[in-house]
Amino acid sequence: MNKPINHPVISAQVGQIYEQLMADVQVQAGLQFLEQDHDRTIEEQIQLTEIEAPTFAEAAKGAVYQRKLEEYGIQDVMVDETGNVFGLRSGSGSGPTLVVCAHLDTVFPAGTDVQAKHRNGRIYAPGIADDGRGLAAVLTIARALQHTGIHTVGNLIIGATVGEEGLGDLRGVKALFAGRSDIDGFISVEPGAPEKITYLAAGSKRYRVTFHGTGGHSFADFGIPNPIHALGRAIAGISEIRTPAEPKTTFSVGVVEGGTSVNTISEHATLLLDMRSNSAQALAELEQQALNIIQKAAEAENTRWNRENELTVQLELVGDRPAGEQGSDAAIVQAASAANRAMGLEPELEDASSTDSNVAISLGIPAVTLGGGGEYGGMHTLEEYFDPAGAYRGAQYVFLVMLGLLGVEGITPPLLISKQQ
Repeated sequence: MNKPINHPVISAQVGQIYEQLMADVQVQAGLQFLEQDHDRTIEEQIQLTEIEAPTFAEAAKGAVYQRKLEEYGIQDVMVDETGNVFGLRSGSGSGPTLVVCAHLDTVFPAGTDVQAKHRNGRIYAPGIADDGRGLAAVLTIARALQHTGIHTVGNLIIGATVGEEGLGDLRGVKALFAGRSDIDGFISVEPGAPEKITYLAAGSKRYRVTFHGTGGHSFADFGIPNPIHALGRAIAGISEIRTPAEPKTTFSVGVVEGGTSVNTISEHATLLLDMRSNSAQALAELEQQALNIIQKAAEAENTRWNRENELTVQLELVGDRPAGEQGSDAAIVQAASAANRAMGLEPELEDASSTDSNVAISLGIPAVTLGGGGEYGGMHTLEEYFDPAGAYRGAQYVFLVMLGLLGVEGITPPLLISKQQ
């Protein structure tokens, strides 16, 4: 796959649509509202962050989010079986359907101190940026729509997903797309500067690999296959895999577990393997290589002790995030770029990453992941922080991209194409 073009080309048609949007009184009122709503948005970002939401336990935050969407004029807000929270803001009935969302879950386990602390103009709290910022940006956009009364041509599905992080495996957004066929475009809001546009999806496969043996005493039972030794053989083999630089393809054993004492031959040993690539084909090739190495490690440990199938290996696929790509000239990418230019910013197309947009891109549905504004650091650590200075610019940006894609009644046609037409 070719490397992304950092500075995209914007067609005359798309550029003209954004000129018309920026000249519209209601759109300007929306942009002004988002700036004036900045302090409230930051307060809401802190409030949401201080509600624990580990992956698979997002219900409490989801309930609060549901109430807020309803308060801000979003209709038919529902929590689905997976825990996603989405509502509808209907358009004129003749346009496309666009999803705008952030994710509820964080990487931090229950019991983590998530209370916000202010130091030197920054807000410190686990999850305050990822994805506290995205959640707050989505809500202030809902308020801006309510405040201005802007009528879009297309329908807006707006809300939040669950299970975006880690072993959540994008379960929320997978359920969203499995449950409906009317989505024409997708925007995921994450922390980050509005200039950076993610439009390529890095796929991943994650395995829990467990070697099982009979176990025994390290001296008395010496000579039986050792699951930890088999695990070591597997890691050594995996570490020697050669992957291409382009498309970027990576692997890592991130967790190893097993054993009870220094003088015990363990009954089992486990590793967690993460594999990623910008290319679905390269990822599949890496997966096959790694699984072959793991199986051969089990066979080698049995052979070493002249045993046949005494030691076994169990493979559990615990993560499957699809890879995908779309052209840098796709309408949704051009809209994101033109909105940047309209705000006096210079758009930059990012390398592939893994976000909720992966699922849409893999299905051939136009999608981008956009930055909700503000500077941040310490992601996925207890020292995660967010600097709110000027963060409203991110919300303004997502607002403009959304309007360009959906179209504004009487002002601009939608840039997204509706599958229903």
